[in-house]
Amino acid sequence: MEDLREKRVELREQVEKVLGAISAKEKKAMLEQIETRLFEFANFLESRIALLYISGPREVDTAGILRRSHQMNKLVVLPAAADNPSDLRLMKIDNPKTDLKPGADGLLAPNPDRCRVVPIDCIDIAIIPGLVFDEKGGRIGTHGGFYNKLIGKLPATTRKVALAFEKQIVAQVPMESSDRFVDIIISDQRIIYKI
Repeated sequence: MEDLREKRVELREQVEKVLGAISAKEKKAMLEQIETRLFEFANFLESRIALLYISGPREVDTAGILRRSHQMNKLVVLPAAADNPSDLRLMKIDNPKTDLKPGADGLLAPNPDRCRVVPIDCIDIAIIPGLVFDEKGGRIGTHGGFYNKLIGKLPATTRKVALAFEKQIVAQVPMESSDRFVDIIISDQRIIYKI
């Protein structure tokens, strides 16, 4: 078990180093490729209610994706912080400019005074963040297990899709028993269906 955790930490550090070496210009071009693939992806186009995320510094930037999703008249849902970390709340965002406020981690989060809770079984597609991925849908996240819990509670019919730079995809992610897989990974170079 300890060996598994050490391997995961080592993978995190390797990928963070690789990501840190990417220039802003190169990252922007790769992000454009990811966005193009996402907005041409049939499961995304057909979805009505999309669970997205506000990106942290080590994740694919979702600011443009949030804007374009609203322009496409999708119902955009974001996870909301709760007093109890195991308490999952998903909230509908009508206007990103007014419905978000800084959360405890410094990232923007839904303002519970302005946003409505959406039942988890209403989500058509869930865009899941992460730091390291493999072609089987294995992932190492950055949110302390929050998304593993969330994936476990999503309906089987909800597509779980990760966005990743190709440089975040490794041969194999060592998985712990509490880890959950994503169904599809959209990278700057390809779309990977879980095999």
